[in-house]
Amino acid sequence: MEIIKIPEKRISAFIGESGKTKKLIERKCEVKLRIEPDGEVHVDGDPAQVYFAKEVVRAIARGFEPNDALAILKENSQFILIDLKEILHNDKAITRIKGRIIGEKGKMKTEIEAATQSRISVYGYTVGIIADMETMEYANEAVSRLINGAEHAGVFAYLAKAKRDILRKKLV
Repeated sequence: MEIIKIPEKRISAFIGESGKTKKLIERKCEVKLRIEPDGEVHVDGDPAQVYFAKEVVRAIARGFEPNDALAILKENSQFILIDLKEILHNDKAITRIKGRIIGEKGKMKTEIEAATQSRISVYGYTVGIIADMETMEYANEAVSRLINGAEHAGVFAYLAKAKRDILRKKLV
């Protein structure tokens, strides 16, 4: 059994209307889930299944919609979580970087998602990315460039190239 702590604000997203999301995760992952009022989620089942269920629960806890989080279960999918507290040393810097990743009216986040066929969640002090193994490197690189101070124009140019590379690889 594994235990994952999720923020109280995300408990309702995890449970879903009438418990539908929780039941869906249990069915898709073939595990049993129990949630405590304080946000502790107990995951019980076969160790391999528990691992994937835990990743889905972590993704929901870090701001992903449940349907996006369930994409982790697809073959060749990956989920990475970037902890901005490990990279930046104050709340002001974290807020600034989160704004850079989201962009004006969400444009940068949307462009990264579209170019790399990924889903991104900027929640609290973390940035989560769910993508196929083939496209994860591009999404992660785009986010890393923004964290490291690259100009938006440069990241947009990188994403245009990434989009061409991804398309080329699919055609081969």
